Amino acid sequence: MQTRVDPFLAAVIHGALENIAIEMGHKLMRMSYSSIIRESEDFGAALTDATGRQLCECTMSTPLQSGPIPGYIAGILRELEKRGDTVNPGDVFMHNDPYGGASHGPDVGFVVPIFHRGELAGFSVTTAHHLDIGALTPGSCGIVDAVDTYAEGLQFKAIRVYEGGRKVEPVWQILRSNIRIADLVVGDMEAQVSAARIGADRYAALLDQYGLDTVTGAYEDLLDYSEHLMRDAIARIPDGRYNARTFIDGYLDSPDPALKELPIEVTLTITGSDIHVDLTGTAPQTSNKPINMPLVGTVDCAVWLTLRSILLDSDVYGAIPQNSGLTRPITIFAPEGCLANPIFPAPVIARFCPGNAVADTVMKAIAPAVPQQVSAGIGNLRVMAFSGVSHGAPWVHMEIMEGAYGGRHGKDGMDAVDTLYANTRNNPIEDIESHLPLRVLNYELRENMAGAGASRGGIGSIRSFELLEDGAVSIEGDGQRFRPWGFLGGADGSPARVELAHARGGVEDLPSKIPYRHLAKGDRITAFGPCGGGYGNPLERDPQAVLDDVLDGLIDAEKARSDYAVAISGDTVDAVATLGLRDKQ
Repeated sequence: MQTRVDPFLAAVIHGALENIAIEMGHKLMRMSYSSIIRESEDFGAALTDATGRQLCECTMSTPLQSGPIPGYIAGILRELEKRGDTVNPGDVFMHNDPYGGASHGPDVGFVVPIFHRGELAGFSVTTAHHLDIGALTPGSCGIVDAVDTYAEGLQFKAIRVYEGGRKVEPVWQILRSNIRIADLVVGDMEAQVSAARIGADRYAALLDQYGLDTVTGAYEDLLDYSEHLMRDAIARIPDGRYNARTFIDGYLDSPDPALKELPIEVTLTITGSDIHVDLTGTAPQTSNKPINMPLVGTVDCAVWLTLRSILLDSDVYGAIPQNSGLTRPITIFAPEGCLANPIFPAPVIARFCPGNAVADTVMKAIAPAVPQQVSAGIGNLRVMAFSGVSHGAPWVHMEIMEGAYGGRHGKDGMDAVDTLYANTRNNPIEDIESHLPLRVLNYELRENMAGAGASRGGIGSIRSFELLEDGAVSIEGDGQRFRPWGFLGGADGSPARVELAHARGGVEDLPSKIPYRHLAKGDRITAFGPCGGGYGNPLERDPQAVLDDVLDGLIDAEKARSDYAVAISGDTVDAVATLGLRDKQ
């Protein structure tokens, strides 16, 4: 029987759990070697109970890292059971199996079991994206032509890296021998282990202070509270079926029609306080291209994050405890063998952009039911993996290129940000240029491209990189064929572009996915970020807001006139001419 806990004591324990996860994240960031963790915060940190239910997570981490952690634990426990193995004090496990709960191979989890008086009480977990994982080409993103999971890099299925407190040296030797930038990657892995141990120590101290029964009672209440919040929000939506269909680029330069312009379809069925999410209608899996998405680890996180963000606005509900209680009212189905539920060993390493498209499609499906709580269509992201050999040593750099949100009720879309389940930060230019043979030539917002609306779409960025030495690039992206969708009369946004200017002369437009490609010194890659869709009738936009955008250089006077029927004279709105323009519409 569950121990009842005084609500004031329970609140203290809840705060302690959250602080443990936050401390894990801070320590991991400060101990890490690579900018993708240290600067971009592409990591996860969380505590779970002994069965893998998430109790808390670090607020700085990205949803695509912390969200899959229950799946990591479930995958590890299944693997150990299959082997007839057990979890013991002093063990540390490494896991990245995309068919065993992980999001994809480069997101490696390190798991420290927590024991209390000889009994397994939970797990402390860190996950992080690693810049190389021993795949067929340098880097761990931008690999867009792997034929199966074996081509995607090293696979770890509940591998002990510490046993009984002692380091399993052969495992670490294998890592160093098979990873191109071993000092960087293995250093990050060791930082993950240390951060997870900090979490385990703090949680063990909490158990010693209050006892396992009291702490368990407190977090059971916390899980129930989060579930209650989600159910309350769902129950406010009219029962019914809500459907949307969007498309991803796929491989636009492929002669095979089965590899391009692929549909993502979502049907939400709301019954009382339950939501069932059905992805029937989504394209079949691509058995020889890695844009498939693990159902557990990617698709489920895209669904959970989107629904939680839409339905549990912190302005209304206050702070929301992030734990497994939030997912209880949500069930997910995807037909086996589709992009959203591939069959092993279909490759999945490039699941990032399709997963973000799933989140965007969930948003589009539910939008008619909660029109004031959604944004119009988002501009998807892309990842560029630069690599080369400098001074006799390999180098790898991963750059996440921002997208943009669509317009929202009463607010413009957010400009040049990661979207939906990918809230990482950019790499500072100073950090890039201080230790890599790359020069960032410009970093600015695109002009005259955002979807027009009463609330305009967010604006994408333009970033150019020049190779200071011979090297290579791989590109993993989407959103160059289809425009982000407008909503309630708003205009569609603008697609992305990637351009290669050769040092020898000539400019080449590139598709959204580029396998490993050699570049010469002086070659320049420019990424033009997508712009989000508009929200609401553009003729209802405040003329002063249109003027502000003109004065800020985001649109020009001609665009103000054509899209918004606003006449600009100098640095003011011509009210009479504007009234005449709008009367004609």
